[in-house]
Amino acid sequence: MAGESGTAARTGAGATEVALGTQDLRAVTAFAAACAAEVLAVFEADRPDDARPRDAINAAREFAGGGRRGKRLRDTAWAALKAAKEADSGAVQEAARAATAAAGAAYLHPLAKATQVKHILGAAAHAARAAELAAGDDRTVGAERVERAARRATPAVVDVLERYPAAPAGGGRVGELIRELDAHLRPAPA
Repeated sequence: MAGESGTAARTGAGATEVALGTQDLRAVTAFAAACAAEVLAVFEADRPDDARPRDAINAAREFAGGGRRGKRLRDTAWAALKAAKEADSGAVQEAARAATAAAGAAYLHPLAKATQVKHILGAAAHAARAAELAAGDDRTVGAERVERAARRATPAVVDVLERYPAAPAGGGRVGELIRELDAHLRPAPA
């Protein structure tokens, strides 16, 4: 876990742990922040005086750029989630959730569980859903956002993603978008 990158290793009782270093977390968080920032305007158009999602994205960017992983990230993530819950529009809620997921990406766990993929791809999926809803629930918009996120993902992000099992089932439309992006980023099976 202290290394900068690596592969899965066995730990006690058959559990599998993923080697995950600070640089890996920074790469994933930078990707998540960039995806969330694309739909920040959706939130701010509806709630221009509410800086909580912007603060979460900025905290994620600070961590990605070399800052500490600590209280500021956690606090801004929770605040953005609260902003999502207070919003009336689905698009606005999803834009705030994208910001929450961006700050939360820094807390990707080194557990080889499919649920961890949400930390890697959640901000992109919530951003895609926000864009869909802002366009009248147009799923072609979500598909375009998934393609854009796939192009944005750096080799470092893909390397981290490939250490984990494929995205899990469930999660409604956001879960579908996570699985679509996951499938775009992983190499096709032989």
